[in-house]
Order: sequence, then C-alpha cells, then structure tokens
Amino acid sequence: METAAMMATEKIFTVCVILLITGIVSGKISKFIKLPDVVVFLMAGILIGPSCFGFIDLDNNAISYQLILTFGSAFILYDGGREIKLSVLNDIKITVGLLATLGVFISTFSIGAIIMYIFHIDFIYALLLGAIIASTDPATLVPVFQEVKIKKRVKQAVISESAFNDAAGAILVFSILTIIQSGEFSLSSNVKDLFIMLFGGTFVGIVMGFIFSFSIDEKYGFFKEYAPLISILAVVISFTAAEAIHGSGYMATFILGLICGNKKKFKFFVPEENFLNQSHVRETLSLLMRMSIFILLGTHVDFIALSKYWKLALIISLALMFIARPIVVFVCTSLDLKTKWSLKEILFIIWVRETGVIPAALSGMVVSMHIPHSDIISSVVFMTILITLVIQASTTKYVAEKLDLLE
Repeated sequence: METAAMMATEKIFTVCVILLITGIVSGKISKFIKLPDVVVFLMAGILIGPSCFGFIDLDNNAISYQLILTFGSAFILYDGGREIKLSVLNDIKITVGLLATLGVFISTFSIGAIIMYIFHIDFIYALLLGAIIASTDPATLVPVFQEVKIKKRVKQAVISESAFNDAAGAILVFSILTIIQSGEFSLSSNVKDLFIMLFGGTFVGIVMGFIFSFSIDEKYGFFKEYAPLISILAVVISFTAAEAIHGSGYMATFILGLICGNKKKFKFFVPEENFLNQSHVRETLSLLMRMSIFILLGTHVDFIALSKYWKLALIISLALMFIARPIVVFVCTSLDLKTKWSLKEILFIIWVRETGVIPAALSGMVVSMHIPHSDIISSVVFMTILITLVIQASTTKYVAEKLDLLE
C-alpha cells in the first residue's frame, strides 16, 4: 500500500519527466520554426496543462512549483550577472544605471496609470502589475545576442539593463506587496524597507561573490575541482542569506553573478578545465530553469480570465512597447551627458525589451498568494510575454541590420 509520501514523490518524478521531455521537444521545434524557445515552451505548457491534455496539474502553492520559480529566477539572475563585463559596463554605466532604476519606476508608474484607467482597478494593484512587467529579460536576450552579433556597447547596455532591472523590478514588486498586505503606506517605512532590500542584497552578493571566487581560485582555492557545484551552492546561500537579513535575494544572486563573471578583474583565476565544466553546468541548469518556468507558466494560463481580458491585455502590451518603453529610453539616454548615443542605437534599445522569466515567476508568486485581481495580472503578464517575444525577439536581427548595428 502506497503512503502519501510515496505518492507525492512519484508525482514529482512524473512532473520532472514530463517537463524534460516537453522542454527538449519544444527546443527542437523552436530551432526548426525559428521562434524564441521560450515562446514554444509557453505554448507547450498550455498543451500539457489542465486546459488541454492535463498531463501536469500543479497547484500554485505546491512546493515543487514554488521551488522552481524561486530557485529558477535566482539562478537566471546569477547567470545574467555573469554576462556583464565590467570593462564595457564602465563606459555606459550611467545609462544602464538610469535604465535599471529610474527607467523601472517610469515604466511602472506610466503603465500602471494606463492599467488603472483601462481595467478600473485600484492604483496600488495597477502599480503591482506595472512593476511585474516593467523589467526586461536577460534569459531571453542572452541567447538572442549569442546568435546576433551586435556592436559591443549596445549589446552590453541591453543585457546589463535587463539583468539590473530584473533585480530592481523584483524588489519593487515585493515592496508593493508589502504595502498591499500591511494595508497602509508609510513613505519613511517603505523607503527604508526598499533600501534594506537593495543594499542588503548588494552587500551579501559582494561578500559571497568574493568568498566563492576565492574558494575556486587556481592558486588558493580549496574547492576548485568542485567549481560547478560551488556555483549552485553560491546561488542558494546568497539568496537565503540576503532574505534572512531582509535584503533582496534576487539582488544578491545578481551581484554574485557580476562578481563571479568578472573574476579576473579581482585577480581570481579558475583552471581552464574547471572553468569549462562550470560553464557547461551553468548553461545546462539555466536552460533547464528557463524551460521549467515557462512550461509551468503555460500550464497555469487561466483561459477563462484570458478570454475575458485578452483585448485589454493586448492594449497594455502594445502600450508598454510603444508608449512606456520609448519614454523610458529617451529620458534615460538624454540624462546621460557622457555617453553619446546615436538615434539608431536609441531606437534599437527601445525595440529590444522582451518580457520573460522574472515577470513570469513574479506573476506565478502573486497568483499563488491570491492577491486581488490576480486573474488580470496573470492574463496581462502572459499576453505581454507572448507579444514581446514573438514580435521583438524574433525581429532583433532584422532591426539591427536595418539600423546598421551588426558587427
């Protein structure tokens, strides 16, 4: 006779097998039809979810679901941080800093105002939805730029913004959730919480980045042969430590990736063989997390809500692309008097703003918390991911070519 624990274990195994098979097949299909893989993952999730064939039916509160969303988001932010090169970032740091902070706030409030007007919901919930979809997606952009060779500073600006603003967006979302759950807004208290989340996460990320980089250093590292495992351990410890001091675990893992991805700048060196092993494990795990998050998101698409709100959600998606995004980029680039951005570069940065993994994960968390208007939130997030990925990610090379930005 099977116990409840055995049945739960079998269910998790079954879910893992279905996710892997679905992800592998979807990845092959995406290459064949030349669509971003996350779009196909999303569609595959719908097919295997309860709305269609019902192969996977995980509750929003299931531990496995929450674990994938939380760890997957943290690891993808870590991986995004590793893609940023400090030598290139130094030349464009003002623009990137503005896009990832001021830009997130402008996008959140501008699109939040539009959401409030269109859906007729309280501003705090419109603001929450605006914050969820305000950030762009390094997990989508990095694979795109591996295939499309863009001029270095433009590529680094877009990737750096996406990694930084994912962390900033996550912090803003949790700050708004704190206000919603407490039922009151205190400027001093909420600003204080925001700073603790931001600087607490940054501090933990820096400390852990140096500790774990030292631990696998070629000369002094005691665990250099375990470099791939150290990467995973570093993400988990950094996230947990930051959350324990009320900092942002997402900011901690991003800063951790930034330090680890620029080891040579800090005089740390990893043996070539260990570095290659670490890279392979990191890339595989990042793909697995991206795959799992988007497939699971697809299984949780609420078609009743989507059928009710899809037209309004489409309007929000287009407003984000053609109203909020141009305002953000023009304001932030114009405030950077040091970096001389050409109009073509600005137009390209405006166009490349895919919504992806972190908004998807945040949406899943908000829905699992049963926040009011979560049906609207999930519908808009799904539509925004779908529209921005299908339209923008698939046309990146074409737009870069037309704007003469290909290397």
